[in-house]
Amino acid sequence: MTSHNILAVGGAHVDRRGRMTGTFVPGASIPGAMREDVGGGAFNALRTAVQLGARGSIVSMRGGDAVGDAVARAIAQAGISDLSAVFLDRATPSYTALLDSEGDVVAALADMALYEIAFPKQLRRAKLRAEMAAADAVLCDANIPAAGLQRLAALGEGKPIFAIAISPAKAVRLTDILPALACLYMNRREAAALAGMGSDDPVEAIIDGLKARGLARGVVTQGSRTAIAFDAFHVLAIAPPAPRKIVDVTGAGDALAGAMTVALLEGLPLSQALRQGVAAALLAVESPTSTPELSRAAFADALALVSAPEEMR
Repeated sequence: MTSHNILAVGGAHVDRRGRMTGTFVPGASIPGAMREDVGGGAFNALRTAVQLGARGSIVSMRGGDAVGDAVARAIAQAGISDLSAVFLDRATPSYTALLDSEGDVVAALADMALYEIAFPKQLRRAKLRAEMAAADAVLCDANIPAAGLQRLAALGEGKPIFAIAISPAKAVRLTDILPALACLYMNRREAAALAGMGSDDPVEAIIDGLKARGLARGVVTQGSRTAIAFDAFHVLAIAPPAPRKIVDVTGAGDALAGAMTVALLEGLPLSQALRQGVAAALLAVESPTSTPELSRAAFADALALVSAPEEMR
């Protein structure tokens, strides 16, 4: 197996997740527990990729606060080269989610002003061009503003660029670089936003809309429902296996992105890459942290639970 060098550009921040133990009632105070660890779309996905054999480095933005120190430690502990910029007078970005007793997100707040301010300028650094030249692939997320994503696509021309949509509001930032992407990872609401359609529209129509906008390959997840991968030749669907326990759905899509990126870089067909992505997502749902610990044995056990994909058309 070749160890591919992946340069991630995007979110590496603190994830706070409050899990309710009682029934959610809007406007009411619900008992529960709060957990905090380091996450972010690009970081979560890269951490998964590194556990599966890739080499990784990351470019992100953080403040000069205790939270930023925690992010730096987590990057180092993951065996990832840290190329991030630190702004001493700014707060490190954070994501705070409230989960119901089943682990599903009820509401979330993204405090990420630093990304909006800093990414476009930082992507013009000469050092980034050198790191881009040394990378085999780029993995980015839509925490980067549209202007920064366009700059990144220009810098990465000729290399496979993988992207994570992050949210329906941020996914549309990827519109102008869709033709440059090797694969885009998104949920159904994000896919619909990018296609200019409603999330209740047929998923096949949403995929056709994405293809019409220049996206050659992508994955559309639907929570516990069918995960769909498509390219110019196939539209493949897998019904995810039922989790053996549901702890936290946060980070499942990022884990899928990291695992699929490694599989595609290894030259595996889309069908096998999708199976590996679904297996990683299963382990993420069963993990209390935003990135699961992917031992070879645990990954093999999860993969054995994932059925072969079926052709949708």
